Amino acid sequence: MPSSIADWITRFRRHLATERRLSPHTDTNYARDLAALARYCAQEHITDPARLDAQHVRLFAARAHAAGLAPRSVQRRLSAVRSFCRFLVREGAIAANPAHDVKAPKAGKRLPAALDPDRMSQLLNITAVEPLAVRDRALMELAYSSGLRLAEIVGLDLRDLDAGDRTVRVLGKGGKTRILPVGRPALAAMRAWLATRPGLAKADEPALFVGRNGRRIGARAVQQRVAYWARRQGLGVHVHPHLFRHSFATHLLESSRDLRGVQELLGHADISTTQVYTHLDFQHLARIYDAAHPRARKK
Repeated sequence: MPSSIADWITRFRRHLATERRLSPHTDTNYARDLAALARYCAQEHITDPARLDAQHVRLFAARAHAAGLAPRSVQRRLSAVRSFCRFLVREGAIAANPAHDVKAPKAGKRLPAALDPDRMSQLLNITAVEPLAVRDRALMELAYSSGLRLAEIVGLDLRDLDAGDRTVRVLGKGGKTRILPVGRPALAAMRAWLATRPGLAKADEPALFVGRNGRRIGARAVQQRVAYWARRQGLGVHVHPHLFRHSFATHLLESSRDLRGVQELLGHADISTTQVYTHLDFQHLARIYDAAHPRARKK
């Protein structure tokens, strides 16, 4: 039976290679993280795994963080230690897992990427004549206008758009329905698409947006078309469908300072999800859309 922590790490990695068949990338991460643990134990003169307790593991993580290791990397390092210690428990080398309740420092939430209003206008400034271009402009305008998720876009049916009321009904996460306003540019693009759609859609197809085959457009097709138009319009950055939602939320919050209102529009169940965009004060929901959204302001 191994006598030192270094020997146990070697045995554990052999176990990972033969029984769990990890990818080379994951194996490299385990090797690096457990090598760091071995160095720490050597510094603390810990040779017997049974001497490794929760306080040692906490200090190991704290030192790594203090040395500049990012919170997510500390989390990964602790995950490797927990797996190693589970192996030690299984092999009878220790009685309990000392890393079980050790928490890594919280990773700071990063603000999702967003296009500024000028670049968004550049992307949406499409001279749409060909049917798919008319569809794509309408789809992107609506995504930005109403802050839709990709699944919500592809799930829309014709009956969900109320052009007279300038609203769209969306089925969001958890089967929750919300009614969202549609801005004037988006409504104009949608009307152009609705006039074009009959020439592309199958007669019995209920979907608002359809593909070349006349049936409901798929999520992957939307991703590909958005990326295509970003290149075609010369944006020079990767654009994906969720970027329209990020931009919608960011631009509304910059202008309206109404976090609760944007939470409702995005369909977030918890306001902490919306707070990733900003920590601004609340104002009245009724002013958010027509007064604040860059593409809904009256000229």
